[in-house]
Amino acid sequence: MLKGLDVSLTTASPSVDNRDRIAAVQHLPARTAQSVPVPHDLPDLVVDRLHHVGIDALYAHQSEALELVRAGQHVVVATGTASGKSLCYQLPLLERVLRDEKATALYLAPTKALAHDQLRALREFRIPHVRAAAFDGDTPRAERDAIRRTANVLLTNPDMLHAGLLPGHRRWGDFLHRLALVIVDECHVFRGVFGSHVAAILRRLRRVCMHYGNDPLAVDGPTFVLASATIGNPSEHAHNLTGLDIAEVVRDGSPRPPVAFALWEPPLTDAAAGARRSTLAEAADVMAGLVLRGPATLTFVKSRKGAELVAAHARRVLANDGLQDRVMAYRAGYLAEERRAVERGLIDGSLRGVAATDALELGVDVGSLDAVVIAGWPGTAASLWQQAGRAGRRGREAVVVFIAADDPLDHYLLANPHQLWGRPLESAVVDITNPYVLTPHILCAAWELPLGDVEFVFEPADIKTLVDKESEAGRLRHRGGRWFWSGRGSPTTGVSIRSAGGEPFVIVDGQTGALIGDVDEARVYRTVHTGAVYLHQGRTWRIRVLDLDQRTAVAMPYDGDEYTQPRSDTDVTVLQVRDSVEWARCRMHVGRVEVANQVLAYERRRIFTNESLGVVDLELPRQHLVTQALWLTIPDDVLAEARVRPDQVAGAAHAAEHAAIGLLPLFAMCDRWDIGGLSTPWHPDTGHATIFIYDGYPGGAGIAERGYRSDDAHLQATRDAIFRCGCADGCPSCVQSPKCGNGNEPLDKDGAVRLLNAVLNERSRSRGEEPAAPSG
Repeated sequence: MLKGLDVSLTTASPSVDNRDRIAAVQHLPARTAQSVPVPHDLPDLVVDRLHHVGIDALYAHQSEALELVRAGQHVVVATGTASGKSLCYQLPLLERVLRDEKATALYLAPTKALAHDQLRALREFRIPHVRAAAFDGDTPRAERDAIRRTANVLLTNPDMLHAGLLPGHRRWGDFLHRLALVIVDECHVFRGVFGSHVAAILRRLRRVCMHYGNDPLAVDGPTFVLASATIGNPSEHAHNLTGLDIAEVVRDGSPRPPVAFALWEPPLTDAAAGARRSTLAEAADVMAGLVLRGPATLTFVKSRKGAELVAAHARRVLANDGLQDRVMAYRAGYLAEERRAVERGLIDGSLRGVAATDALELGVDVGSLDAVVIAGWPGTAASLWQQAGRAGRRGREAVVVFIAADDPLDHYLLANPHQLWGRPLESAVVDITNPYVLTPHILCAAWELPLGDVEFVFEPADIKTLVDKESEAGRLRHRGGRWFWSGRGSPTTGVSIRSAGGEPFVIVDGQTGALIGDVDEARVYRTVHTGAVYLHQGRTWRIRVLDLDQRTAVAMPYDGDEYTQPRSDTDVTVLQVRDSVEWARCRMHVGRVEVANQVLAYERRRIFTNESLGVVDLELPRQHLVTQALWLTIPDDVLAEARVRPDQVAGAAHAAEHAAIGLLPLFAMCDRWDIGGLSTPWHPDTGHATIFIYDGYPGGAGIAERGYRSDDAHLQATRDAIFRCGCADGCPSCVQSPKCGNGNEPLDKDGAVRLLNAVLNERSRSRGEEPAAPSG
């Protein structure tokens, strides 16, 4: 099937020899199954149902997980896409419910779509003892009482557990008392700030279960089973989420077809400026070319609008061949029946191509796929391999094409493909000790059950300081040796678990008053300031006014051809140095900082030409963020020896900062939009030229910490990405940033390479090693 990639794949440009666009190809060999017989002591009804669907043996990891759960151990299964992870928790679930008619099970998924997909899968076993039901925000209120009375398997998400089940636990007391199994699916998604919220919610769940005499630490308590994509720290991550000791199953016993994995580089349109053809246009053409040749193709893009644009362009390309109706988009925001129609189309073959967001990255069954196109780095290696694993799900030869976006990380991987094929997977990070995340959950826990003086379930966090602070603020009151919530109603309504950015602002339609959406307080000034062009679910709006008192942005429909980019001023103050390492004359630090940011203006630009249409001043208050950061100090004598003149330091450090932010997702499970940075020729807290990279969330999200722990590997990749880029003065593939508050000025590409070479040489000297030249 790879032959289709080698010659004239781009149907929109048949004269182009696409071999010039293929930067590298890796042929991944097939893997044979490692199977064991279905255990003879499974309930007969389960064995019969397995035989009915053609399962006569279990993969080795499925058998291993089943035996661990039977032994009462909490377990995490971290294997590849389509490896049959679902059976790792379905079999224990079915066995427990059949052997104990009073047992209940709770299934948690990051999305409602995945929970409903698993509900269908459970019902397909057709075991009458299993009374499964979905319980989420879409569940009609009239049905919720019936579900609470009759369901013994509940499928939901962390949002509903947080805001529905736990605050109303007294109505669920019988279900929680009999809870035998807690399943946390796709747990690698629960990382960063979102994961830290989920870690707090799972501890609240454990606490409420103990209230009903059902302790997960007890022999007869509920067992936790977690499923994850392949990540670098599955058992550690599962422990951080649950607070429990977790056994891991990581040896994948499932078969894998041979895969041809190609890295694709869009062609240059302006060599001097480093400008390349749009990633989305390339992805649409590649998908159309594959569809013409027969393979069922799934194309992953990062945004909802991108999914729509790729599908629309591919349909236009395929119209001459009458295949335009066999390509569709799939994204969040569609009605449930629309998503189900796309899923059915992929399964029954009526659709040949789908452009999707990561809504289809997770384990929703979409049948047999022959090819996957990935438009731009999806954020983590775990996501990349999970998306790639969608190809060949039913055992046939597969093709995967990764198309680089205009981003330093993407082009670094094209220049250094070994960093993709052979690199260790990233580790997922959560931080239950983050006070900005934990404090609201302490209040929620006090509403659910009064807090005692010792709450070990929240370990390793020490909540005493937080409880004292909330008591002084009047939100908790002490009585009879316990702490009670003193507010009215449940505090869960004020907690947004998918962010740590404060109470959200609402966006309303200025014509109808209808609610369009909301945006975190931490991002509101950059994204919905007065005059901003704002994209929501494929529609474009212009913000007419941002009302800070009413916490409302009023938007009007907009069909123009411009976008807006905020201009801002940022200051960083070092509050605490938690650790530091001497790099000869330079020094790398990690610690706590305060970031002060003020959006001063916004620039209007044409969408297709990037032509500037002027800068508009704004009057907005300054925002303050206390978070975690890493920072590098570079003394003047190191800069002088690197031939970076005083008037070049600002541009060189700024360019290095941008590229370092772009490459950090290679070392931590994050997106470049999760982090921020500042560079300065001289900083008052350090006395030297300094480059800061900080977590973009209150209290931090563990991202800067991971960068610090990577030693100099992060800056080596940064230096190599800039050095290898063929542009003259800097471009989006190396040192320009799409979110720069200074309009990407000043930037000095050559100076950044000299600066980073000097820093890396200092690090080599500190270890007694010879300086290393840029790779490639």
